[in-house]
Amino acid sequence: MAEQFSNAQPIYLQLVQRICRQIVRREVQPGDKLPSVRDLAVQFGVNPNTIQRVNMELERMGIVESRRGQGMFVTEDTKQLNIIRDQLRDEHITRFTNEMRELGYTEEEIISGVQNFLRNEKGQ
Repeated sequence: MAEQFSNAQPIYLQLVQRICRQIVRREVQPGDKLPSVRDLAVQFGVNPNTIQRVNMELERMGIVESRRGQGMFVTEDTKQLNIIRDQLRDEHITRFTNEMRELGYTEEEIISGVQNFLRNEKGQ
């Protein structure tokens, strides 16, 4: 089944982000083999060339490693994976705080709101 993609960003970048999130959430473990280009293309409903580009970008980022004749594997370099995890967190926090500021909230109101949310979430 084909995935839904946004028109705001190239598909290959959206797929890079999805795979990074899977790795950060530990749905895909360090050292795991990624599905083949063909399998991923079918899974996401995209051209195999798009998956090749995704793999090249993930490899450039140090998230996956190509093993000749075996395929692509998630790096076992936990330091690099932690860097990616921190980058994803920072991107989400930046986006959230920018939106809150655009709505007119102060830093104190944002912090208070997040703290209240987390307290209430724990009580549920």
